Amino acid sequence: MSSQLQKAKFIEELELKDKRVFLRLDLNLPMSCGEITDDTRLKAALPSIRYCLDNGAKLVIGSHMGRPKTKEHRQALSLEPVAKRLGDELGIEVILIEEPDSEAPKALVQSLKNNQVLMLENLRFHSDETRNGDKLVSAISEYIDIYVNDAFGASHRAHSSIVGLAKAFLPKNKAYGFLIKKETDTLDKMLTQPGKPFVAILGGAKISDKIGVIEKLIDQVDSFIIGGAMAYTFLAADNQPVGRSLVEKDKLNFARKLVDRLKVREKNIYLPVDHVVSKTFENTDNVEVVGRIPNEMMALDIGPKTIELYKNALKGSKMCFWNGPMGVFEKNNCEKGSFAIAEALASNSGFNIVGGGDSASAAKASGFADKMSHISTGGGASLEYLQGIRLPGFEALKPRQSSEQLED
Repeated sequence: MSSQLQKAKFIEELELKDKRVFLRLDLNLPMSCGEITDDTRLKAALPSIRYCLDNGAKLVIGSHMGRPKTKEHRQALSLEPVAKRLGDELGIEVILIEEPDSEAPKALVQSLKNNQVLMLENLRFHSDETRNGDKLVSAISEYIDIYVNDAFGASHRAHSSIVGLAKAFLPKNKAYGFLIKKETDTLDKMLTQPGKPFVAILGGAKISDKIGVIEKLIDQVDSFIIGGAMAYTFLAADNQPVGRSLVEKDKLNFARKLVDRLKVREKNIYLPVDHVVSKTFENTDNVEVVGRIPNEMMALDIGPKTIELYKNALKGSKMCFWNGPMGVFEKNNCEKGSFAIAEALASNSGFNIVGGGDSASAAKASGFADKMSHISTGGGASLEYLQGIRLPGFEALKPRQSSEQLED
């Protein structure tokens, strides 16, 4: 069990039969024109949903969707398509409740049939959710007996349905679900029992977003592979030309020191040796591959020589952790680096973890997602967990004394 979940109960420890169970999930699914484009998170939530239904619970599901700010956002960020997809997936009726603090859920939850569940509309439509307010907590707690958190990807948020509602229940009446167990078991394995050689692939825009993870992994990994825009801070720190590529000038010293620390530890760090460049970020129809970046160009992906270098560095690895794409893979002609990493991991016989967020999206877009050992459903949550930062959603599941001590 994760050290962060010690003293918290697992869903299998609770008696659910005929109990009104609130299951907090992360069903924040990518959408386009009202259609779901990726239902990975929904499928990851199915084990806990099925367990509740199979054990006779009267189930109320809650989730957020996006960051609604206007009435137009409310329409675009409704959970209605998610409710329909979930109903189709399980062959049940999912009843969407517009207002979580109305009389409707109170009346309906008692009369739910075996093939029915309630789903509350986007919890962020309620002003209390993101500020961890008491009104939403009081309203929902009136019509549920048991609280279960299985929203790993939202557990680093101190929101009402994640923290306030969990704290409203006694330890014997709250638990974490199957997805949280799977996520934490996998990340703990990487931290405490990594296969060797262990390679960490880090990409994305900024070194500053990855400093905590680098510090946590520096003694465990055998090699770091660096891509994405963050690579150009490292190259600039080595006085290599980076053109108009994104550079964090306040992190140049950190980059230099990290390279030195890895050399002392006799560990490898791989940086791009060629680059896919463009004059503008907006138009990537006419990209070029260069070894030396011209002053007027910006790098938007790793080049073919770098791809081969990174693929060779991954060969024979027993564990890999990938967080952050190698380039702007959503752009035309800038996806090859990220897709090549996904393909290399798919053919690697080691244990390969994709750390959620954009790297998970890149793995999905590459067509190799189903070949990964584990794809995290929580980008920010997985990074904070790896750094040892206590997730508010986990702390709220523990006996009250533990959570209060943390706050003090």
